[in-house]
Amino acid sequence: MTTAQQLAKHFRGVHFGGNWTNSNIKDQLADVTLEVAKTKVHNLNTILALTFHMGYYVTGVLEVFNDRPLLIKDKFSYNYPDITTETQWKQLIDTLLLNAETLAQHIELLTEEQLKQDFTDAKYGNYFSNINGIIEHTHYHLGQIALIKKILTHKN
Repeated sequence: MTTAQQLAKHFRGVHFGGNWTNSNIKDQLADVTLEVAKTKVHNLNTILALTFHMGYYVTGVLEVFNDRPLLIKDKFSYNYPDITTETQWKQLIDTLLLNAETLAQHIELLTEEQLKQDFTDAKYGNYFSNINGIIEHTHYHLGQIALIKKILTHKN
């Protein structure tokens, strides 16, 4: 298995399962209602905010793989749209997962040389570090979602 294929496997694992943590985005969000997703716990981000945030970065990185400029900015990564229906909430999840699989398909095709190349600009590091970073970032927020979900579903 190439390095790129291994990265794609880990990227898929955090989104769809089959990783060491035995937790993934798809399963964690499968039974989360919009009401739960929007419920604030202390000063933490909501599950909705975290879901949008993760998808924002996946979409931004995917744009680069589609030969478009890197336009995402940290300051906009929590600017999610007003989601008022279960359908809109499920669409947000479905879009995140669809984009994650599409990005994984791009990742697994990278060569060893491409993994070493600058990710749009030297200041952002190389492809390897950015892909590894988005995997770490997703695991971090997955953990937050799992904890927030436990808090909200075990209140009673």
